[in-house]
Amino acid sequence: MEKIRLGGNSGIDVPAIGIGTWAWGDRYFWSYGKDYGEVDVRRAFDSSIEQGLGFFDTAEIYGFGESERLIGRFLKSVSPEIAAEVKIATKYMPVPCRWEKKSVNAAVSASLERLQLSSIDLYQVHQPFTFLMSQDVLISALAEEFKQGRIKSIGVSNYSAKQMREASEMLSRRGVRLAVNQVQYSLLARKIEENGVLDTAKELGIAILAYSPLAQGLLTGKYKSQRPPKGFRQFDPRFGDRGLFTIEPVIKLLRKIGEQYNRSPAQVALNWLIQKENVIPIPGAKNADQVKHNAGALGWQMQADDLEGLDRISRPWLK
Repeated sequence: MEKIRLGGNSGIDVPAIGIGTWAWGDRYFWSYGKDYGEVDVRRAFDSSIEQGLGFFDTAEIYGFGESERLIGRFLKSVSPEIAAEVKIATKYMPVPCRWEKKSVNAAVSASLERLQLSSIDLYQVHQPFTFLMSQDVLISALAEEFKQGRIKSIGVSNYSAKQMREASEMLSRRGVRLAVNQVQYSLLARKIEENGVLDTAKELGIAILAYSPLAQGLLTGKYKSQRPPKGFRQFDPRFGDRGLFTIEPVIKLLRKIGEQYNRSPAQVALNWLIQKENVIPIPGAKNADQVKHNAGALGWQMQADDLEGLDRISRPWLK
């Protein structure tokens, strides 16, 4: 399995594709507990290990902690040797009630307890909010956690190029390097190529974790206006007639390219990201079949003209 080293001074290697676990335990957006539940996501976890995709991205806010609790239980049920190979990323949400450095310490402790771990491989700031806690105080608290060994690397999420550079500089002054910036990135969300985020990450040696790499399922090509997704996505206009019509040229090209390589549109869309330098897509997976399907994006490469064709047809999503 191809490995990619996270940025900074983490020394942490992760698979070229990770697993996003927002849907694990989330009853509001993803309707966990209705069409799928713990048995399904446990099978997704097991399949991820089997496929060599043992890198799970979660957050304290996913399912109000349930995603972390599920992962913690799953980790405890496998052998210590297997668990040692798994990499876990989670996220801290800066909210107004958290205004002291000790709030960060408490949040790390709570995530460690839910995950049943002594340390977290990658700890990220979920949003670039400041509220009553300045970025300097937040970064200082994270650097202390890193030096204590409770977190092994530090990342940010949804940070602009300027915010990412500032966070990197703040950490550097404390002897720590920023490892990742987790941002939305897909054929239907290419803004980071134009707003400086991708270039700045390359300059600073920061990895990009690409969330929603399949645009919440749009790039699978399976949705029709008469058959919208369940949960909150059914209210998203992108899944309506006009939205699906707009992306149809992209889906057609994904299908055409997929036929050449015996791959699905989703696998082609993920492979497009994998071939970007230092970009790690983290598609969600609610069951074992989805994990196996995601793994099919690895082990092959598109030719340059196919990549260029996808770049051209998805140009409207650069803005």
